[in-house]
Amino acid sequence: MEARWLTVGPVQENTWIARQEGADKALLIDPGDEPEKLLNALEELGTTPEAILITHCHFDHVGAVKAMAEATGAPVYCPAGEVFMLEDINSFAFPGLTFDNYTPEHTVKNGDVLNLAGFTINVIGTPGHSPDHVTYSIPAEKAIFSGDVLFKDSIGRTDLPGADHATLMASIQKLLDSLPDETGVLPGHMEPTTLGRERLSNPFLNELARP
Repeated sequence: MEARWLTVGPVQENTWIARQEGADKALLIDPGDEPEKLLNALEELGTTPEAILITHCHFDHVGAVKAMAEATGAPVYCPAGEVFMLEDINSFAFPGLTFDNYTPEHTVKNGDVLNLAGFTINVIGTPGHSPDHVTYSIPAEKAIFSGDVLFKDSIGRTDLPGADHATLMASIQKLLDSLPDETGVLPGHMEPTTLGRERLSNPFLNELARP
C-alpha cells in the first residue's frame, strides 16, 4: 500500500491518501481542510478517490469533505452516530472558522466490512474522543487509519463534548487486543507509529492491561 499524508488546516490535521501501489483509484481519509492542496496531491499521484472515509466528524477532519466530494464525485462514508455533526459542522467548530455542511452517501458502524479501491477494510468502533469515532483497519496491509484515538506517545483528547476518557481507553484496549503489534498506526495528527511501540512506550497507556 502507498499511503501519503498531507497536514492541513489550523489544527495541523493529517489527511491521508491510500492506494494499491500505482493504482488509479484511492481512498481519501479525513479531508480536513485546504481542498486545493488535496486535489493537487491527487493529481500529482495520478489517482482519484473511490471513496472518502471519515473517522469522526470534528471540524478539523471534515472541513473539506463537501469540496472534495463535489470535485471528485467520490461517495462519503461517515460514522452513523456522527452524521448530525457533518450536517451542521459550524456548530462544532472553533469560533471564527466556517465550513460547508455535507450529507454523506453512506454510513458505517462497528463490524462493517468495506471493499473499496482494492482494499478490504474492517470498520472498528472506537468511541471516546468523539461519540461514534471509528477506526479503519486494513488487515492485509497491517495498517489502521486511527483518526484521533491513538498518537505517538499520546491519545485523543477527552475534554470535548461527547468525549469520555474511560470509553477511549477501552477503545484503545480493543485495538491492542485484536490487532498485531506490528500494525501501523496512521493517525489524524503527528507522525505514524505502531501499536507495539505505543503499547511499550506510550505513557498514557500505563493504565491498560498488559499481555
